[in-house]
Amino acid sequence: MDRARHLARECWFELLVAVLAVAGMLELVVGRDARGAPATSLWFSVPAVAILVLPLFAQRRFPFAAPAAYWVMAGALSFVDGLLIPFIGSIGVVGLATAFLLGNVRDERQAGIGLAIVLGGMLVIVDNIPGPHTLSVAVFVPLRYVVAWVAGYALRERAEQAEAAEMRATLAERDREAAEMRATLAEREREAAARVAVAEERARIARELHDIVAHAMSVMVLQVGAVRHRLPRTLAEDGEALGRVEGAGRTALAEMRRLLGAMRKDGDGVDLGPQPGLDALDALVDDVSRAGLPVRLHVDGERRPLPRGIDLSAYRIVQEGLTNALRHADARQADVTVRYGPDELAVEVADDGSGPTTGDGRQGHGLLGIRERVTIYGGEMSAAATPSGGFVLSARLPVDRYQR
Repeated sequence: MDRARHLARECWFELLVAVLAVAGMLELVVGRDARGAPATSLWFSVPAVAILVLPLFAQRRFPFAAPAAYWVMAGALSFVDGLLIPFIGSIGVVGLATAFLLGNVRDERQAGIGLAIVLGGMLVIVDNIPGPHTLSVAVFVPLRYVVAWVAGYALRERAEQAEAAEMRATLAERDREAAEMRATLAEREREAAARVAVAEERARIARELHDIVAHAMSVMVLQVGAVRHRLPRTLAEDGEALGRVEGAGRTALAEMRRLLGAMRKDGDGVDLGPQPGLDALDALVDDVSRAGLPVRLHVDGERRPLPRGIDLSAYRIVQEGLTNALRHADARQADVTVRYGPDELAVEVADDGSGPTTGDGRQGHGLLGIRERVTIYGGEMSAAATPSGGFVLSARLPVDRYQR
């Protein structure tokens, strides 16, 4: 049942032509003695009807040639017997269908030729009908087939418009999917770049902290060694304990250097100079001012020694904020404020520029690095544009938990 239903959906036109052809043959057999019947015998007329509709079964493969061949053969048959085609009513329905098909072909030129074939074939058939021809027969009979051709042509135009609209919708959907894919790839690239920036900043912080911790441990190892050498012989056990402490310290220093070597990228040089701190802010402000961005430095509270890591991180925060204002914000003025609180250090960099830009990704990643640095020390950071214009980078670093 399903196969028959599928066959009927796929080959409905061929089935309709076959039914109409059989009906036409039966009409010839039943009405052979009727008035106006064809003069040719059934042995000629019945096979002629079969041959006439035969090309239409190839219509799917030859959408223009098959219906055009029908009209050429119909015109030729009218010369043999002028009543054969007009007598069979079902053949008239087949002629309307073929006119519709010729108007429905996709090629504009072929459709025009098809209209000429329909009109020419119909005029030949009407002209070959025996007897006088009335105006209704000469005009209105061919007009029916012209209307069928126009219907096919109009339906083709509508189908082409629908296909064009569907194609545009498909292309728009593909463009949207491509845009979403590009956006997803861009987001993944940004996330990957951010992870790389954070990893690089962590490695940089680790290298900086190595210098700080290594200096402190070196001092401790030297002091332990000095105390051990000054101990009297009576305190031999204490000397051995201090010796183990000294050895553990030297081992730790060696491991730290090995770890630092593994973290350092190829081509990274070794920084032989001391790490900067807030005491180097004046020099930093002078350098940025000479580069074209006037900077005002404000210090609130009494300056005091800070833990080395906090001191270095505060300097890096100010350095990043001024670098962003100088390179990316198109600022005319910048203000740096350092506030020494009883249990925290607050740093703020404000400018009057256009705010941060992330076109090349450097500034946004710099801020990610600063946030990572602040997070390591348990502080808080904010970076945002101001309503009046400009950009403010601020951070608070706890100091009390690192005081001795």
